[in-house]
Amino acid sequence: MFGCIAAGRLVQTNLQQVDVNKYVFELSDAQNINHLVVFLLGTIPFEPGFAATVHLLWPNKDWQLLGGLSNEKASAIFRLGKKEGITTQMVATLGISIEPIQVVEQELATLQPRPGALIKPGVSQVGQTAGRILENLYNYVTSFTVNNIPMGAIPLGQLTDQGYLPLRVFQTWYENLSRKLAANPNYLDEERTA
Repeated sequence: MFGCIAAGRLVQTNLQQVDVNKYVFELSDAQNINHLVVFLLGTIPFEPGFAATVHLLWPNKDWQLLGGLSNEKASAIFRLGKKEGITTQMVATLGISIEPIQVVEQELATLQPRPGALIKPGVSQVGQTAGRILENLYNYVTSFTVNNIPMGAIPLGQLTDQGYLPLRVFQTWYENLSRKLAANPNYLDEERTA
């Protein structure tokens, strides 16, 4: 029913059902995961009136609400950020809980904007739009960073501890954003849960 992808890894479909309407994925080497995509496989939609919340459990921490999925929003990208300075491998748990839509909406309403989010209160409409564009760009291109320069590549810039970013990623982002805005001029104004 669900799949997930940690950026740079293969699709995970090893979903485990742990309770009625509750599922988990084990995420190995989780300290190195920067972005995580969670999606419906498309084979089994939610029953009418139901959706899901997506949670993450780090070792020795409480469950953290990341966002939600529904038949109308069948996928979501979550920025986790690599855990710098951790040398031991960590296993995190991604949890998915299918609930009535009203319950999911109430839980999602409790999500606070991420600290450091680019959009701040009191910013003009142009500033908010610019912030959304920059946040979209940042989230997209950082999911493509790699630690090793591909063989034969000519680096335009410097390889840092943050990794190498292929210049082609910017062109692909621009084309994708232009296509989405052409299809839906309000794309950047819609609520984002990720």
